Amino acid sequence: MTIGETMPSSAPPRPRGGPSRTFAVVTALAALAAFPGCTVANSDAAGSTGTAGDTLRVVLAQEPPTLEPCEASLTSTGVVVRSNITEPLIERDPESGELEPLLATAWERTGPSTWSLDLRSGVTFHDGQEFTAEDAAFSIDRAVNSGLACNVDGYVFDGRDLEVEVTGDLSLSVTTEVPDPILPLRLSFIEVVPRTTSTEHKVREPVGTGPYVLDGWETGVSISLRRNDAYWGEPPAYPEARYVWRSEPSVRAAMITRGEADLATALNPEDATEDNSVAYPNNETVALRLDGREPPLDDIRVRRAIDMAVERDAIASTLLAGLAEPAAQLVPEGVVGHDPELRGTPTDPEAARELVAEAAADGAPIDRRITLVARNGMFPRVAETAEALQYQMAQLGLNVRIEMLDTAAHLQYQLRPLPENVGPVALLIMHGNQTGDAAFTASQYLLSEGAQSTFGTEELDAEIAAAGELSGADRQEALAGVLAHQNADVVQYAHVAHMRGLMGISPAVHYRPNSASGDELRLAEVRPAGREGS
Repeated sequence: MTIGETMPSSAPPRPRGGPSRTFAVVTALAALAAFPGCTVANSDAAGSTGTAGDTLRVVLAQEPPTLEPCEASLTSTGVVVRSNITEPLIERDPESGELEPLLATAWERTGPSTWSLDLRSGVTFHDGQEFTAEDAAFSIDRAVNSGLACNVDGYVFDGRDLEVEVTGDLSLSVTTEVPDPILPLRLSFIEVVPRTTSTEHKVREPVGTGPYVLDGWETGVSISLRRNDAYWGEPPAYPEARYVWRSEPSVRAAMITRGEADLATALNPEDATEDNSVAYPNNETVALRLDGREPPLDDIRVRRAIDMAVERDAIASTLLAGLAEPAAQLVPEGVVGHDPELRGTPTDPEAARELVAEAAADGAPIDRRITLVARNGMFPRVAETAEALQYQMAQLGLNVRIEMLDTAAHLQYQLRPLPENVGPVALLIMHGNQTGDAAFTASQYLLSEGAQSTFGTEELDAEIAAAGELSGADRQEALAGVLAHQNADVVQYAHVAHMRGLMGISPAVHYRPNSASGDELRLAEVRPAGREGS
């Protein structure tokens, strides 16, 4: 089924569950490109034995900033909340890309701008309330039409309001401002909450319909879940789950090795072995976002020069130990709009220096300090990657200083309203398009007023808008054109690498990570080793 098609009501639900230092770093890590920890382990758990303990133990890289369901499109929140505590109406299979029924059993386009949905019966919230169309409509209104400033509103719906009408106890219709062929895909990002949920404030303790209930959140220590015994779908194997967080990847890996954790996110290659980890495509793309509002980055020659200076092959193969491949666009293979023929800018420091010199001759203040902002823990060896980029930019005659920030501070640079009076910024980002459609990337990262864009052009804005109205092969071609246009005529982004992740997995459990696992770790899909088919 392609995005935008009618979903038949007979379809069954899927079973649920300092620059100079850089050279020393690169040299020391060169041998890691073939590190055995990059191979897949624990994918079958063949011959393993064991029974489910009471608690599934998960160690994260950081504590979630919030458990508010309308913020579940944020990675650090979604990895706990999404599909565990709360659920959407529709979900996208991360491997096939197909949309599948969840709390909605069928959907159909009944007009140019209107979709009708049928909902699942016999579903209750954790507090005992029965799930109805009133709750579904409320959840859409709360996430998209309210003043809560939910991340999903800007990221998925571009800030556009929806008209929602309850047409029966278990049916509703949704009307968009303009025709939207991928509305069902957008709805898959709204987590359903009961209509008694606050619309004045974001919640700390979410109530949902998911397979787990929030049992407690001890700030700075842990988050505990317990199995929802009234769950409408297949019950999860583990009665309880507990999240803790450790910022050091080596500590997370050691917890797997010592049997103190069952799953661990974002391991470093040097800490991974065939016995404690699995490599998987995590759908993330690393890039430098160049603030084109500020000199000297407002000069496209300087931005082009930076793009030409990035040594993608060396960063991907050496610093990232082979767990990445050079990137030429903001979305990886498998996302609608990805163009496999698009090639990354060839590294050419000499030509790049000529461009900078030309810009300087025309008055560009190339000695003005550029701040290269990166986030601690964004990916393994993020600090070394920032140092490599700093060195490569400095070789052009640019004045670059690194600033490593925590998640909250980094978000202030990443999202509008952007900080003022901070000078030119080259922001190291890692973008994961879990929607499977590049329109979401374009609306956030490429539009002139996009929530995560610093600038754009009228021509590119018009191209993005036109692509959003298309479907099928026409949509693919148009979105690929948008990404190529950014590279040729805008150059807000210097692409670095498409990433792969390393997830720590204990031999005691079976879990097969996929491209969504870094954002949506579905605990109901985890089984004790030896019980993979249960």
